[in-house]
Amino acid sequence: MLANRKSAAVLGALALAGALFAAAPAQAATTTAKAAPKGDGAKVICNRLPKTEARVDAAITRLNGAVTVPGSIARLEQRVADAKTAGHTEIYNYLNDRLTFRKSLLPTLETRQADLKAVNTWCTAQDNAK
Repeated sequence: MLANRKSAAVLGALALAGALFAAAPAQAATTTAKAAPKGDGAKVICNRLPKTEARVDAAITRLNGAVTVPGSIARLEQRVADAKTAGHTEIYNYLNDRLTFRKSLLPTLETRQADLKAVNTWCTAQDNAK
């Protein structure tokens, strides 16, 4: 009886493997290369601009938030200090690396915010690239 179960399991595994191998070439044949872009996507960028600006603004506000704001630099600094005080070296190192990244993210987002203002001016002058 145990041998029958093992045989059935082996046959099932072989059938599954065979089905996967048979499907792979068919799937590869249906994948086609996309054409190169024909423009810079200005129309799409102009259309999505309000949402993009809102997301960048929200991220900057969150990063600059108080200790009570999840995701803020101040909150993570507090957690780093707490880990150091508690002597949790591994946790301190992990959180400190996250803090370093989060601090580097702020100037990038501020640059993006300024760029989006310039894009907004351009989109307005171009009637949203229509």
